Amino acid sequence: MGQYVLKVTGELSNVTDLKPVDTTDSPFEYTFVIECTNCREEHDRPITINLFEKHDLQKSRGDALFIYKCASCGHEKSTTITRTKESLSESGKWATILEIDSRGMELKKFNPEGRFQCVGSDSGTHFDEVDLEESEWYDYDDKVGEEVSITEVKWELARR
Repeated sequence: MGQYVLKVTGELSNVTDLKPVDTTDSPFEYTFVIECTNCREEHDRPITINLFEKHDLQKSRGDALFIYKCASCGHEKSTTITRTKESLSESGKWATILEIDSRGMELKKFNPEGRFQCVGSDSGTHFDEVDLEESEWYDYDDKVGEEVSITEVKWELARR
């Protein structure tokens, strides 16, 4: 059983409260590279998990957000994620955005594919189309006449 957290850090310029856009109308697809802990085989492609799709576990009364059977060893694997209330609010600090309970698989890497959001520090302007796939984002806040940006974004999957 693997207990992980997903943390983010970066340099914020004139923005605060960076977090995924993750609602029932627009669920965020958390994308991970995974490896089976039984046979150590890496899954052939990244997997996606969202908070709003639950699946029943076989031979159990429980459920999980992601379930798969390893093609190499045949063992069933599952993962459940929980969104924290944290957001990245200060440059250079780490914010924990997910708590992860993974059974039978190791999460090797997080791919930031999807929409993030943040808020202008001085203006309160909402930016809901933040793309961090290239580890940086730039825009302009018309209310205060300043450039806004998020740069040097780093993600860390850490064991708890």
